[in-house]
Amino acid sequence: MAPADPSPFVVTDPCPVCHGRGAIDEQPCATCHGTGVHRFYHGTKAELKPGDLIEPGFSSNFGKRKQATYVYVTGTLDAATWGAELALGEGRGRIYRVEPTGPIEDDPNLTDKKFPGNPTKSYRSREPLRVSGELTDWQGHSPETLKAMKDNLERLKRLGVEAID
Repeated sequence: MAPADPSPFVVTDPCPVCHGRGAIDEQPCATCHGTGVHRFYHGTKAELKPGDLIEPGFSSNFGKRKQATYVYVTGTLDAATWGAELALGEGRGRIYRVEPTGPIEDDPNLTDKKFPGNPTKSYRSREPLRVSGELTDWQGHSPETLKAMKDNLERLKRLGVEAID
């Protein structure tokens, strides 16, 4: 197992290939997939190991558990922490370092008018994510913050708002 990142600040480093520009010679950067971010995370409750693929086509980990047409990835440890804490299922939340295997795009669930500019660095893809390692020393949100988020998600559910497309 790869060692955990020593600090959450490392997630803000720009891609070493394109230096955060997101493109080289009018083509998306193969390292950051056009995002300018070079480290990606995925939060879940699934137990995975390096080399495993996280693929679309399975029941979503959120909401009504519809068949997922995308997999979700983030460039920030905070957004991955929310994924790990809010995922359905038993067991502990887990955060994995992942590598997209194909194109990724902004996640419209988090990059609409509420969050212009994609501050959560949240993306989605129709292509699998390859697990490269697990972070084991991350800190979850406070119980009060987590309860407030779950209460808000429950309120949205009652209003008929589905969290994941």
